[in-house]
Amino acid sequence: MTADQATTMRGKRSVLGVLVDVTDYAEATRLIVEAARERRGYAVTALAVHGVMTGVQDPAHNARLNSFDLVTPDGQPVRWALNVVHHAGLGDRVYGPTLTLKVVEAAAAEGLPIYLYGSTQPTLDRLVPALEEMFPALKIAGVEASKFRSSHAGEAAEIAARIKSSGARIVLVGLGCPRQEIFSYAMRPLLDMPLLAVGAAFDYHAGLLKNPPAWMQKYALEWLWRLGLEPKRLWKRYVLLNPAYLARLAAQRSGLWKATPPAPATEPVTTFAV
Repeated sequence: MTADQATTMRGKRSVLGVLVDVTDYAEATRLIVEAARERRGYAVTALAVHGVMTGVQDPAHNARLNSFDLVTPDGQPVRWALNVVHHAGLGDRVYGPTLTLKVVEAAAAEGLPIYLYGSTQPTLDRLVPALEEMFPALKIAGVEASKFRSSHAGEAAEIAARIKSSGARIVLVGLGCPRQEIFSYAMRPLLDMPLLAVGAAFDYHAGLLKNPPAWMQKYALEWLWRLGLEPKRLWKRYVLLNPAYLARLAAQRSGLWKATPPAPATEPVTTFAV
C-alpha cells in the first residue's frame, strides 16, 4: 500500500465491534496537542487485546469506547486486525507508553502543562522526577493518586474543578483498563482538554516495569513478558482472552460474524473508579 492509500484509510474501523483508529504516532500526537491548544474535550485511549475484549464482553462499555475521539492500536494483534480485515497498511502499532512520551515531549515544547491522575503516590513520586529529567521544560500542573474506590455523588465535578484550576491542558490517566476508560468517558464533558488513558505507562516511566526486548514487541509476545512478571494477576487476561480474541477475529475476517459496532454512548455513568 502506498503512503497516499494509507492516508485515505485514516479513521475508525471495527475490530470485533470496537472502533479503533487507523493512525500512527505522529498523527495521534498532533491530534491530542491540537485539542490541548484549542481547549477542546478529547478522549483518547490505546487498546491492546485486553482493552478490545473488555468491549466485546460488555456492550455498554463497547459503546463508551466507541464514543472516544481517538482509539489507537496499542497491541500488535490489534494493528494486525486493522491490516488483515481492513487493509489499513499500518507499519507499527501506537503503544500507550510510547505515545505518552511523545505527547509529553510535545507538551513540554509548547508549554502545555500536564496533570497526572491515577496510580499510587509512591509511583507518582518516582514518575514526576523521571519525566522532569527527560523533559526539563515540562510543566506539571498537578498530581493526584488514585483513591482506589468508587466515586461519590458530585465527585466528577470536584475532580474537574481541581484539574481546571491547576492550569493543566492535558490529563494523563493511569487507572488501568477498563477503569481509566470509564473515568475518561465520565470526565470528558466536564473538561476542555484531552484526557489520555495511558494504561501501565506510569509504572513503565517510573521505572517499576521493564519493557520487553524489541523482538518480543515486534512479534506480539509482550503478553508473555508481562505474564512472566505478574503471573498471578495477569494469567486469566492472557490465557483466556488471547484465544478468544483470535477466534473472534477469524470469524470477523471470514465473514461468519459481522462484528457490528454499537452506537457511541451518550449517557453519563453514575459511578466510576477514582
